[in-house]
Amino acid sequence: MPVTLEQAEPRTATPRSIFFLRFVTTVALWSLALLIAFSGHEFLFTALICVFGLIALWEFYSMLDHRELPNFKITGMICGAVMLGGSFYYFGKMGPTGSYDFEIAVLLFFLLTVFGRQMFARLRHDEPLQTMAYTLFGLLYVLWLFNFTTKILYLTPRANGAVTGQFYLLYLIAVTKFSDMGAYLTGSAIGRHLMTPHISAKKTWEGFFGALVLALLCSLVLFKLMPGHLAMLSWTHATVLGLLLGFAATIGDLAESIIKRSTGVKDSGNFLPGIGGALDLIDSLLFTAPLLFFYLRLVIHVP
Repeated sequence: MPVTLEQAEPRTATPRSIFFLRFVTTVALWSLALLIAFSGHEFLFTALICVFGLIALWEFYSMLDHRELPNFKITGMICGAVMLGGSFYYFGKMGPTGSYDFEIAVLLFFLLTVFGRQMFARLRHDEPLQTMAYTLFGLLYVLWLFNFTTKILYLTPRANGAVTGQFYLLYLIAVTKFSDMGAYLTGSAIGRHLMTPHISAKKTWEGFFGALVLALLCSLVLFKLMPGHLAMLSWTHATVLGLLLGFAATIGDLAESIIKRSTGVKDSGNFLPGIGGALDLIDSLLFTAPLLFFYLRLVIHVP
């Protein structure tokens, strides 16, 4: 269930303890995700992405329910399961380039299914438009964006039948999470100038620049440590991507803050200590994953 704004942090919690919980939970979860990705068991990775994606989508619809905003939760979940399962099949068989027809078909399936569901609901003023808009937005914002992690895994050519995109997935997760860490640590330590007070009372410009610096350092260090596994990058690409991913991670965090403020909740859920819910864990990845994918495709021209 979403945590409301009225449910404040426990009085015994300190910024240091909150950061420790957030850090341990983040490292544990993403280590598990990367361990599965590097194991070569594509079915396990499929299951992991599907579980996290569908939980995050359920949390999104639950946030709407908290504000009594109309949506077709069950219909959205069914559409999301079809997209995630189908994506792994088509990306695994044909690669991202050969799967564009599938994506277009999925978007059409979303529209037809939601409109079909609305035909069996009562018509009350503009509520049908709101219901369909909220349902479709959840599918696009949460699952369609999160699904770019799958595309990155299958983007590079296979080697001896095994996927090779896990190194770029490692790069994506590390740079994104170091950006989050840089924003949190810098903002907590020296943050004075609020960045967007109408959206978030905690995000500061100092935290934003801290996010860029730590994301850039992480990007350069990873390229230094794994030049063979990140062979499509260069020092220039690593520098540009570090800054771009740090910027996109901040925007992703603020994007979820807009949704949480609009629905009156503090966190999307409460089952991840120090973080909140699944959507709180992946919010920044929803923007960094598409950015990395299109950078590799359009700038570096990965076939």
